[in-house]
Amino acid sequence: MALVALPVLALAQAASRGSGDLWPHLIRYVLPQAAVETVLLLAGVGAVVAAVGAGTAWLVSCYRFPGRRVLSWALILPLALPTYVSAYAWLDVMHPAGPVQSGLRALLGLTDPRAIPLPEIRSLAGCILVMGSVLFPYVYLTARAAFLTQGAELLRAGRGLGAGGWRLFRSIGLPMAWPAIGTGCALALLETLNDVGAAEFLGVRTLTVSVYVTWITRSSLEGAAQIALAILVLVGLLLALDSWARSRAKGGQAVREIARPALRPLSAGRGVLAAALCALPVLIGFFIPASYLLWAAWRRVAAFGLPPGLWDWVANSASLSAMATLLVLPAALLLASNARGDALPGRRQVADTALLRASLLGYALPGGIAAVGLIVALGAFDGLTEGLAQWVPALSGTAGAVVLAYFVRFLAIPAGGLDAAYARIRPEVDWSARSMGAGRGRILFKVHLPQLVPALSAAALLVFLDAMKELPATLLLRPFNRETLATALYAEAARGTYEEGAVAALALVLTGLPVIALLAMSGRGGRRGTPDEG
Repeated sequence: MALVALPVLALAQAASRGSGDLWPHLIRYVLPQAAVETVLLLAGVGAVVAAVGAGTAWLVSCYRFPGRRVLSWALILPLALPTYVSAYAWLDVMHPAGPVQSGLRALLGLTDPRAIPLPEIRSLAGCILVMGSVLFPYVYLTARAAFLTQGAELLRAGRGLGAGGWRLFRSIGLPMAWPAIGTGCALALLETLNDVGAAEFLGVRTLTVSVYVTWITRSSLEGAAQIALAILVLVGLLLALDSWARSRAKGGQAVREIARPALRPLSAGRGVLAAALCALPVLIGFFIPASYLLWAAWRRVAAFGLPPGLWDWVANSASLSAMATLLVLPAALLLASNARGDALPGRRQVADTALLRASLLGYALPGGIAAVGLIVALGAFDGLTEGLAQWVPALSGTAGAVVLAYFVRFLAIPAGGLDAAYARIRPEVDWSARSMGAGRGRILFKVHLPQLVPALSAAALLVFLDAMKELPATLLLRPFNRETLATALYAEAARGTYEEGAVAALALVLTGLPVIALLAMSGRGGRRGTPDEG
């Protein structure tokens, strides 16, 4: 808990020192535009992910149409692409010399690169479309779960009264799933706020990008800390949205039913339209950028071989992610185990439960914010231990600082998962073990741990994957001349040498596919025993 709170406290301390002559410049030229563009980006992405996620979830949950079975899991695939990888790919796809415009010019017999004035991808609208197409599965997954587990009787009653199609979705489906949609939107918007690469690649100056520019370009840690505190206000609003959604979801649990909506067959024309509406987000969010990365990487490797630093990038990414995973899992297990207490009525330890809940806030901290806070805190620590350098090495600018940032950011993933897994272990199991003389440690390792293995395995995969993809914190904290896949891609894109970064981008995508496959299989497992035609 102290590690999660440390970046925020350090930010407040650094911001209180002021930024000298830089603050008037930030107020006049940086913050107004950055705040407006951040709010517009969040509003736009929120609208896209809510519409696409809820709409596709409704179609695959309630209707039978061609390709529905495949599309129901393919709609999860965009999560395998980090937002900055998708932006990197779309920049090259839509470039005047890219495949789209080159193909259109060849088809129309044109030679002027400016002959086809397509919409500019480097814009706020382009950024909203690219990020929304990657993040909508957060809403899709939560909304689909709501449609499959709630209100089958309400939907049947609505159909019996003659409601169908849009009216049934608007009057019954949408109100029923609002809490789930709100939770999914909050997660997607937190990811949007965390982003640096996609926004910078696509020319959108958000508050998060301003933190990076103020710290790296202007060398003002105090100014970066002040902007970071402003971002925390937006984080608080998003957490409030998530809290509201969860409270509404809890209030609706009493009307949950085991029965699931019957799949209604669509006519041939409407079935094709539904399939197209579900396939379009998958094409934009995954298949087009992933296919381009595969093609660009193949061209680069065929012409010049693998990038000379590729294996170093992979090793750095994997080692940092593995270290973070190995640190996070035991800490999360300890938090969840202590929060369970003795599993006796009225004995759940309030303080340990509060610690568990507080640890979940780390995931809400954008990576750049956590990084700036840790820079301040580690700088103070290095100053205190300056005379003990031979026994206590400096942490700033080391791999240890990166791993610490990952720990703060991703502790929430296994902590929340293990807490949910513990809730499925009946208290009587603990009571029986205690009656036979087993202590808490023996119960943990002999009774709980075997039942927690699935949750621990899933959490390990998710932490490792998220750490591999994390760009803002890695960019700010990594040691000099030590690149990861994420920072190498960012550096190549910043230099405009997109083909050089295609291999790193493809490697990042490939690391995400196994986790997405597991999500898809678990989703299908949840449908086992129910009709799933299409």
